[in-house]
Amino acid sequence: MNLKEILQLIEKHQITAIDLKYTDLKGCGYHITFPARSLDKIVLEGIPFDGSSIPGMKAVEAGDMVLMPDLETAIIDPFSEHNQLRILAYICDADTRIGVKKDPRSVAKRTMEYMKSTGIADESYWIPEFEFYLFDEAYYQNENFAAGFEFTSAESKRHLPSNYEDNDATACDLRKGYHMDTPFDKFADIRQEMVNLIEDIDCPIRYHHHEVGLASQQEIETEMIEFKTVTNKMLFIKDIIREVALRNGLVATMMAKPLYNEAGNGMHFHIQLRKDGRNIFYQEGNYADLSDDALCFIGGILKHGRSLTAFTNASTNSYKRLLPGFEAPTKLFFGLANRSAAIRIPKYTTTEETKRIEFRTGDASCNPYLATSALIMAGLDGIINKIMPTTENCYGPFDDNVFTWCEEKQSKLHSVPGSLSEALIALEEDHEYLMAGDVFNEELIKSWIEEKKKEIYQVNTRPNPVEMGLYFNV
Repeated sequence: MNLKEILQLIEKHQITAIDLKYTDLKGCGYHITFPARSLDKIVLEGIPFDGSSIPGMKAVEAGDMVLMPDLETAIIDPFSEHNQLRILAYICDADTRIGVKKDPRSVAKRTMEYMKSTGIADESYWIPEFEFYLFDEAYYQNENFAAGFEFTSAESKRHLPSNYEDNDATACDLRKGYHMDTPFDKFADIRQEMVNLIEDIDCPIRYHHHEVGLASQQEIETEMIEFKTVTNKMLFIKDIIREVALRNGLVATMMAKPLYNEAGNGMHFHIQLRKDGRNIFYQEGNYADLSDDALCFIGGILKHGRSLTAFTNASTNSYKRLLPGFEAPTKLFFGLANRSAAIRIPKYTTTEETKRIEFRTGDASCNPYLATSALIMAGLDGIINKIMPTTENCYGPFDDNVFTWCEEKQSKLHSVPGSLSEALIALEEDHEYLMAGDVFNEELIKSWIEEKKKEIYQVNTRPNPVEMGLYFNV
């Protein structure tokens, strides 16, 4: 939308307020609300704020910053009790009104500018898969003398909510939840409510269904959407999932591994590049009908896979999901229809229009702008430097379940980091590919690592309940 269209929308719907939203470096959301009558002025001048109060934004680009609205992102707020618009903002320098180097949305914008400058592609299309649990109750605490958590689900006989007796016998036990039908899939209508709101913001949905986790794990998957649009929509989709859950007396979490010994929540990314409207990933007759550019794009992601996880798997909890046995990819290779691979080539994408790759390692702890930008930068590095994945360099293709291989053969494969600490070390050692075109910068990388090390310290310095069982009576 342009300013004229938004002003018409304001008049038509009697909009009284505009909620300006932005994210910090880690992807946490912030907002500031102003009267709709001020929009003309704010489009020109922005809204000043204290950048030093936002985690990860201080240091070189500290102090006064300005939020500049991105009018193309405007939507009618589906949850406010008032007539209100939501608009995403760029975090800009107060003097120049240009996006600062550590503004996540500006990183994504520079990624597209760099990709076009290489001449390799001029468009990037994505499908994100949102996996999440819907719990009836969620309790957790972290105090000096007490710590713990408890989640309940009306779908699981062993973990029913308090005062819920399952009188209709629809709670299940000892089965997987994948595509579970109603009435046992209790929240199908709630998923549809989410989908209706997502499609209302012009984000088409491919499908939704119950996922593997019996205790109400869900999945919503979009259609293929242009990069600059889908990254913005992802923020709104996460809000919609949480808000609709709360309004139905539930709690949604996209945490990578909320439950021990149950399926984790991933965020798979389907990726495709185009130039002049043509899918550059398609070449009939090659392996899986992938072009050499597609193969080298894959090679770049796999080569930089360990450092990429610092952005795509950005929590300490992420690495509790990346374990064998739960369809979570722990080895850096690719293959056709292979769900044990970090990069899977969907077998059903058989035409030039649909051919794409699927990066399966990531989860929703990522900042979507930084994670997707890093994946593009790694892939472009692969194309520019002709990093062809082969069985000889152990990047594949492998079409069988590698976890059935003997230990000696498995040991030759490249592995994802085993912890966030390992991922940050990999990022420190391997981030030059992110610097091309000034897309990322040393200050951003340094701030990211510093912020994530704070999280690691908080986790590592606290006793956990398992330690009590192991060591309390030593």
